[in-house]
Amino acid sequence: MTASTRLPMGVRTVYWEDDAEGGALCLLDQAALPHRVYYLHLRSEAEVAAAIRSLKVRGAPAIGVAAAFGMVLAFARLWHARSADLTPLEARAALTAAADLLRAARPTAVNLPWAVQRMLRCAEAALAAGRPLSELPGLLQREAQAIADEDAAACLAMGRYGAELIPDGATLLTHCNAGALATAGIGTALAPFYIAHQAGKRLHVFVDETRPVLQGARLTAWELQQAGIPLTLITDNMAAHFMRHAGINAVFVGADRIAANGDVANKIGTYGLAVLARAHDIPFYVVAPRSTIDLTLPAGEQIPIEQRNPSEVTSVGGSAIAPAGVRVANPAFDVTPHTYITALITEAGIARAPYTESLPALCAGYHHVGEV
Repeated sequence: MTASTRLPMGVRTVYWEDDAEGGALCLLDQAALPHRVYYLHLRSEAEVAAAIRSLKVRGAPAIGVAAAFGMVLAFARLWHARSADLTPLEARAALTAAADLLRAARPTAVNLPWAVQRMLRCAEAALAAGRPLSELPGLLQREAQAIADEDAAACLAMGRYGAELIPDGATLLTHCNAGALATAGIGTALAPFYIAHQAGKRLHVFVDETRPVLQGARLTAWELQQAGIPLTLITDNMAAHFMRHAGINAVFVGADRIAANGDVANKIGTYGLAVLARAHDIPFYVVAPRSTIDLTLPAGEQIPIEQRNPSEVTSVGGSAIAPAGVRVANPAFDVTPHTYITALITEAGIARAPYTESLPALCAGYHHVGEV
């Protein structure tokens, strides 16, 4: 584990730990933040899938890394139980079943199926080459760690590209949590803030609370506070007011899936911010690694949108805030049309319109979901 995979305040989000029982995936339980810093030690792909569904680990890159290690856990358990008589056919079947379970945990973020597919590709290459099954646990663990390390490096690169767009004395706005808690590194949309802050630039960040699960209030505000970056927490419906009166210079958000035309799925409320930013002539930047780009989908209309439990809307902190039995809609994400996006910042560079040309150019030679 390198220093770059740690949060700005020295807390890890997702990492592998070897122990007497063979190893565990360690996750910072984000459902417990900001009141308690608590780690989960997961030992099966079912536990990993449950942690992803319940938002104990969240953020597109982080759930991709978690799913990759979920595949490691799935095969390690099988190998421990069946090493004497396990066949390649049974190994393939078990890994495919684990992949299906993990992919189904959350449907919108493409990093999850991308990471799972990469793990399957690693296993298949070894089996096709006739490598002994005894080598597969180590191969899979190294591949999952590579995914985590590459994500950490991508965060740093995105941070450097994005920081160049931030002037000294800037006032910025962000939505949801696209920081270190959402990745294996220093974040996506927050990475430019960290890099700019470390370079001595003066910043002030307005943080949307991000209803209904309050990732901005619980997570982003906590992150920035720990890192010493000045911030103001606001409710989501205050954004237009502060765009008009607070001199906001730019909006930075993350992404869960980016279609080939540049349409972006991100936390619900992102689309509205993009419209408001256009109305106030404020640049709107999306920061995401290439693993978030899905070139198999022509446009945002094809991105599946996760529908979550109505209780997230009707209660806060376990306390009801709405009448019993009320009808509820709770999409976790919305899609921002590419026409509202000033630029897409990736670890390989900054893409600008037309995205149908700039995104494939940035992704040349890079394996994406759907590719063999």
